[in-house]
Amino acid sequence: MPAVNDNIVPFPNAARELDSGRRLIPTRLQEARLAMRWNQTELADKVGVKRQSISAYENGSKTPEPGTMAAIAEALQQPINFFTREELPKFGNVSALFYRKVGQDTKRRNMACNIYARWLGELAYTFSPLVNYPAVDLPDFEPSSADGRFSEEEIEEMAEATREHFGLGLGPISNTVRLLEAKGVIVCRVEVTGEKIEAFSFWHGDRPFIFLASDKASAVRARFDVAHELGHLCAHRWVSQEDIEDPASLKAIEKEADRFAAAFLLPRKSFPNEVYSPRLNAFVDLKRRWKVAIQAMIYRCKDLGIFDERQVTNLYKEISRKKWRKNEPLDGPAGIPFEQPLLLRRVADLVIEADRMPTDELKAIMGLSESWISQLTGLPLDTFERPPEPSASPTLR
Repeated sequence: MPAVNDNIVPFPNAARELDSGRRLIPTRLQEARLAMRWNQTELADKVGVKRQSISAYENGSKTPEPGTMAAIAEALQQPINFFTREELPKFGNVSALFYRKVGQDTKRRNMACNIYARWLGELAYTFSPLVNYPAVDLPDFEPSSADGRFSEEEIEEMAEATREHFGLGLGPISNTVRLLEAKGVIVCRVEVTGEKIEAFSFWHGDRPFIFLASDKASAVRARFDVAHELGHLCAHRWVSQEDIEDPASLKAIEKEADRFAAAFLLPRKSFPNEVYSPRLNAFVDLKRRWKVAIQAMIYRCKDLGIFDERQVTNLYKEISRKKWRKNEPLDGPAGIPFEQPLLLRRVADLVIEADRMPTDELKAIMGLSESWISQLTGLPLDTFERPPEPSASPTLR
């Protein structure tokens, strides 16, 4: 049973949606605001009240008038019942989230990511009594050094051990997202506009998650993000929030995950054999085969000693001259396609079409907007506008 929140405010009659007993939970108001990446002043401006009023609503000392509450719900793009439901159960304690940066300039973004992680974990858990998720099958690594850092050789060995654990050979990985979903990782891709959120990962209890932003123009860079987050899930589960919030520690952790991603996608026992030329155009064919960015492959060649500093410098100069820094060949809509998560969408489709959890029930339980449920699951938005269809799927519990 979810814990009862004592910090609740009676909900005004005109703003009640479901029944006369519904009550506004002030912390839900703050949660919806943080998800929009707004401060209290920005929300107040949207609604037409003073900042002090928003503060009072969030600490429970004041109740919004019905019209004000309706305006708040509209501004925050959530249904009224989002603000009245109690906290939902989840798979277990939430681990630290692996952000790429910390500090004042990213504080709002990171706080929003905490909310997105909570929603994703709650949504996945909501389906868990009805379906069998793939068993979690990730290797786990710990550093041998007392300072908690992995050596470069350890990271190379970790990547090789992970490939072996997954039963992979030494060639390119066809689809990183499908691979990890088959190993029990729940992946979602949500467009977060106006923010540099490549990806982040976390654990809810014993269930791993990867959250991908979808505003990148390069599918291969998104694949690198997946491999990067896999490195965090396998090697940094023991990392605390204090480690994440320390800039020096975070920089070292991120560097380790980058090295892991490169070693996982471009194995040192096979990739070097295919680097037949230091000419830039040769990397276009390698990119098509390995589905890794040209710049990442050049950096990997540097790490493995395939190219010297002069060759690497010349290649990067040519990349700049060709204006490939942000957009390389095979990027964009006509290039290598993005890998889309399927697991959570198939789960949602299954329970909805079998009428085990109709869309109205799902919305009532989650309290989230149709837009957010659609984005987190990958379901088309019109799923919530059409009646369920019968399904003969055998994988329900």
